Formats: sequence, structure tokens, C-alpha cells
Amino acid sequence: MSEVRDPSARLLQLLSLLQSPREWTGIELAERLLVTPRTIRRDVERLRELGYPVHATQGNTGGYRLTAGNAMPPLVLDDEEAVAIAVGLRAATTSAVAGIDDAAVRALAKLDQVLPSRLRHRVSGLTEALVLPVEVHTPDTDPEVLVTIAAAAAVHERVRFAYAKPGADPAKRFAEAHHLVAAGPRWYLIAYDLDRTNWRTFRLDRISSVHRTGVRGDTRALPDAVDPVTWLTQSLRHGRGM
Repeated sequence: MSEVRDPSARLLQLLSLLQSPREWTGIELAERLLVTPRTIRRDVERLRELGYPVHATQGNTGGYRLTAGNAMPPLVLDDEEAVAIAVGLRAATTSAVAGIDDAAVRALAKLDQVLPSRLRHRVSGLTEALVLPVEVHTPDTDPEVLVTIAAAAAVHERVRFAYAKPGADPAKRFAEAHHLVAAGPRWYLIAYDLDRTNWRTFRLDRISSVHRTGVRGDTRALPDAVDPVTWLTQSLRHGRGM
């Protein structure tokens, strides 16, 4: 058994494991990190010194889990978690709850500052493209579709995708993505359909096989210069985007 040479890297790996909602035995952690149980005990003490409230249970094997403390320690996030938090923070910036929007903006700025380059453009595209009405429920859609469409909408990029209407096989669509709007439990894409030469509203839960072309479309304004939320409301009222 060989230990991880960089203690800092090992501490981050340990912290990531402890942040999962379960209790780990010392042996399990040692096997995961390729170290001895004694090293795990030392690393746990180091995390406590840094302000992480690690609770330990007694016994031959011992158990460790991260609990709530008196202060908020730094968190370790994976790619999907960072994107999910960006979605929630963007929603909070348009929240009707007093005092939350400003805090969300500050948190979003901090998150963007420390994101690795492979994620920064994804989260940036997501936060720039989302348009949220005041009352929003958590939408249920494929995160990869959401992130890809959001990044395309931020720059009005042309995208190809499959769209499945009720009772029909998925059809190929070619459109310029412009806005994402969350309404009720769903996300909607407002786009200019290049095949039909008209504006269309698409439900994201019916979109699949998204392909970004890398080609930016023309600068277009919605008909009658309405805003995206108004457009979506009108679309749903007339049975479009259902």
C-alpha cells in the first residue's frame, strides 16, 4: 500500500468523501485513499483544525462523517454539483425574497472566480442565458441538455436537436437558440426555427441529441419586442411549446 504523496491532495479527496451523506469507516477511507488507518486519523484531525466538523464514532473500525458546525467551511464540488449550484444561484438572483438576490450574486461571483477553465464557460453560458420569472419551481430536465442549450443561447448559436411531440417520433430540428425560460416545473427554449423561418418554443424535456454547430446566428428581437417571459406566457396560452 502506497500513500498519496501530496498531503493537500489527499485531504481534498478525504473531504470530498466525507461530504457524501453517509458514514465511512476508517478502513473504508484508508482503502479508498491507499493509506493506512493511522494516516486517516491524522488527516481527520487536520480537517478539524481547518474548521471542518468531522464526527467520529468509537469502535475497532471507527466511523467518520461530516456534521454541521458553528461556521460554514469551504466545500468541494464535482462538475455536476457546480453547475447545479449555478442554476440555483441564478434563480435566486431574480427571487422575490428580500435580501436573497444580492447574496446570490456575491456567491455566484465567488463560484465563477474559482471554477476550473473546463467549467467556467459552461456556467457562464448558463447564467447568461437563463431567464426566470418571479415564481419558479425546480424544473425537471436533463442537466446536459440544459447546460448545452444554455451555452448556445448565450451567444445565439445555431443548434441541431431531436424534438419529440406527444404521440410522434422525434423529429430533427435546426434553430438559433436565444433564451431559456423556467416556468412551473419545466424549462423552455425560445428559438428561431431556421427550417420554418419563424419563432418557436420548445420544451427541454422533449429535446435530445443536441449538437452545437459553432455558428452564431443573426441578432434577432422577439416579435413586437416582447421580453422572453411574456413570449413564453403567450406561447403557452396559445398552445405552443406544450
